[in-house]
Amino acid sequence: MLQIRPVEHADNVNLATVLRAILIEMGVPKVGTAYEDKALDCMYETYAEANAQYFVVEQDGVILGGAGIAALANYDGPVCELQKMYVSSELRGRGLGKQLMNTCLEFASKSGFEQVYIETMPYMEAAQKLYKKTGFYYIDGPMGCTGHNACPVHMLKDLK
Repeated sequence: MLQIRPVEHADNVNLATVLRAILIEMGVPKVGTAYEDKALDCMYETYAEANAQYFVVEQDGVILGGAGIAALANYDGPVCELQKMYVSSELRGRGLGKQLMNTCLEFASKSGFEQVYIETMPYMEAAQKLYKKTGFYYIDGPMGCTGHNACPVHMLKDLK
């Protein structure tokens, strides 16, 4: 059975392995992207803050991706970031990305955020199509300082 649920401490090792494998499959650079984030190895602890949550996609006990919401780093204001949204290739194209994103956006809205920011790669066209369908729009440059300087595409969504 496929489910989306909050990350648990026991997920840390498997989740890091799965997310890095997806990033490699997608051709994401290992430097200046989520691949090198220390947070990938401790997702439960990273998202244990107030108004932050990471959701994993699990099927029959196997983690196949996830996405998270947290306050935008180094930014003053009610803006959060949709973070580390990656789904295994075997699940893509089945509407799961939309479901996962909606779970994150609902959490963001309930947490009092007014906007959601995202960074991505230019060749991730399917992801950008989903973001646009969900109400994200392109902005001219980065917001905050996420450390992902290799991600040149920046988008924003108004929640209110």
